[in-house]
Amino acid sequence: FADKEKKKSKSKTVLDYPISIFFIVVNEFCERFSYYGMRTVLVLYLNNFLNWDEDFATTIYHTFVALCYLTPILGAIVADSWLGKYKTIVYLSIVYAVGQVVLAVSAIHDITDTNRDGTPDNMTFHVALSMVGLVLIALGTGGIKPCVAAFGGDQFEDHQEKQRGTFFSIFYISINAGSLLSTIITPILKAQECGIYTHQQCYPLAFGVPAALMFVALVVFIVGSPMYTKTAPQGNIMVKFCKCVGFAIKNRFRHRSSQYPKRAHWMDWAEEKYDKLLIAQVKMVLKVLFLYIPLPMFWALFDQQGSRWTLQATTMDGKFGSLEIQPEHMQTVNPILILVLVPIMDTLIYPLISKCKLNFSPLKRMTVGMLLASVAFVAAALVQLEIDKTLPDFPAGEESQVKFVNMLNEKINFTAGDQPFSMEPFTARDNYTTFTGAFNLSLGARQLQRDQVQWKHSQHPGDHPGCFCSQFSDINKKPEKGKNAIKFLTASARRINVTARENDFGFTVPNNMSAYQLLHSGDVNYKIMTASGRSCVFSQTLKYGSSYTIFIRPDIKFEEQCTGVHAVMDISPNTVTLALQIPQYFFITAGEVVFSVTGLEFAYSQSPSNMKAVLQAGWLLTVAVGNIIVLIVAEAATLEEQWAEYILFASLLVLVCIIFAIMAYFYTYIDPVKIESQFAHCEPEEEKKKKRSLEMVTLKAYILLENSQMTQAKI
Repeated sequence: FADKEKKKSKSKTVLDYPISIFFIVVNEFCERFSYYGMRTVLVLYLNNFLNWDEDFATTIYHTFVALCYLTPILGAIVADSWLGKYKTIVYLSIVYAVGQVVLAVSAIHDITDTNRDGTPDNMTFHVALSMVGLVLIALGTGGIKPCVAAFGGDQFEDHQEKQRGTFFSIFYISINAGSLLSTIITPILKAQECGIYTHQQCYPLAFGVPAALMFVALVVFIVGSPMYTKTAPQGNIMVKFCKCVGFAIKNRFRHRSSQYPKRAHWMDWAEEKYDKLLIAQVKMVLKVLFLYIPLPMFWALFDQQGSRWTLQATTMDGKFGSLEIQPEHMQTVNPILILVLVPIMDTLIYPLISKCKLNFSPLKRMTVGMLLASVAFVAAALVQLEIDKTLPDFPAGEESQVKFVNMLNEKINFTAGDQPFSMEPFTARDNYTTFTGAFNLSLGARQLQRDQVQWKHSQHPGDHPGCFCSQFSDINKKPEKGKNAIKFLTASARRINVTARENDFGFTVPNNMSAYQLLHSGDVNYKIMTASGRSCVFSQTLKYGSSYTIFIRPDIKFEEQCTGVHAVMDISPNTVTLALQIPQYFFITAGEVVFSVTGLEFAYSQSPSNMKAVLQAGWLLTVAVGNIIVLIVAEAATLEEQWAEYILFASLLVLVCIIFAIMAYFYTYIDPVKIESQFAHCEPEEEKKKKRSLEMVTLKAYILLENSQMTQAKI
């Protein structure tokens, strides 16, 4: 009946290809650009703009991803049972585009920055808009996932089988092109500075461009409407599958008494309502779904590329010669490696294993894929240990850390607690001195007037009676976002104003400290100016994640380049190169190629032809559950050290891998065609051809979705 209810195609053809597929391919390219562009910078937006800590930002990120992989089931049911594919794509794309706009608006800090200090005054407003936007995006992108590819397949007639296959290849290329380009471009957009009153990293632009692409996707898709072949809803096989399973469970519960004879399989209790062919098909699907149970643990590790690994990259050095890499750019390593590893696996590794006559079955490949993912997290833990070596040893508990500064033009002898030391004029000690509790500070026999000696410490300031000095608090953690925390301390008798790029340190009164300003990496020129207008420039090259106190001596000379100004490093910059993340990306990508592609190939070979969509939904569900596992483990473990969390995830995956290997050992491969033939009834040859044609559309769409999993589950 599907052919009778299908509207005649109005689309013209070029080289036997319907023109309508052009609109579908462009739509998919723009939609994938929109989704992955937004997702690439999402965790940094949550951490840096909304000021959520890394754990909570990770939680929200993975909750969002989980929703994106739960809603496809809803989209498939709505499309196949009520609205049809075309209307479902249009309506949910509108929801999707609105969500992207809402998210972009939420990132405009000037909306609530009434005092124009660069910080939103009503963060609740921005948080609420962000959450509304993410929910709408999850509903939109997930809802159209199962519809677009199959809708493209509907555009071809029975005699265009070859063209249909080529279309799916082009469609797959558009998916990867959109996602790869957005992963490269969006971090560059985010790195720009924008704003009405104060300039900050441009998250509105980073989200706004994907939002614009989503509107383009919607417009292009609607413009092609007169040319589309639109198939009426035919009923959803997933609904039928669920009803059959539900009836079997309910019927078995009703007949749980011992007086009823047992049946060979619990699904046989559905025979009172459903035919034996459907029941046999459900049994085959359930057998594969049972093997899906351990799989979410793989995705729990895999999807942390966009959260934990990106946050890890913010504490590393992204400088490669003259090239500067943003932390989010490392996510592009995954699709690039896929383009390299997939042909190597297919043309070299697998054939070589076959020639060695080794039994490398699909389930064994999936086991190896899990092990490779666990190795990736061990590599991430090793990188984290290297990063931790470069981090400052900040005070804990009742500890205080103090750095002493001599702003006098004479040598001073200090005794802090039981530690004596001396300092030359206009110098600072290289390191912080750690104290537990209160301590005495002696400055020798000479009695000094208050404010002649400056001292600063990073935590627990307190008051120290009898200490003729000034105290200033330093930051007690690494500067966020890979920026550099800079402040000025002046011993000049004049009021000093300092500006750098878009940052204004304000006027610093004599013998006082300015507030911190966060500056991006690169060359920076500080303009130091007196109230009378005399000025000079002090230059510095900043890396990533450092903190400096810049001292202005009383004998400063206002020439073209300032003399009498020097910088003291309080926190060293990131020194671990981002290149160290490449091995972990290599192992996780190799694991993805072996695990994801093989997993869906296995599922396809072991399931009936009319229930591929059910297994696809099950596969998407494992991705969603995997992201939920991240939330549970990250919250329950409460590990202070990030490397320990990486090892925990690696260990959990190894444990699950062992369980999966045992399940695989006892699995018996089947031939679905042979089983179905035992229940098939005779039917006219014409009906068989029509059925095969319809199944081919499902098959091609399924294969596309299968291949799309290879690049960060890009479907």
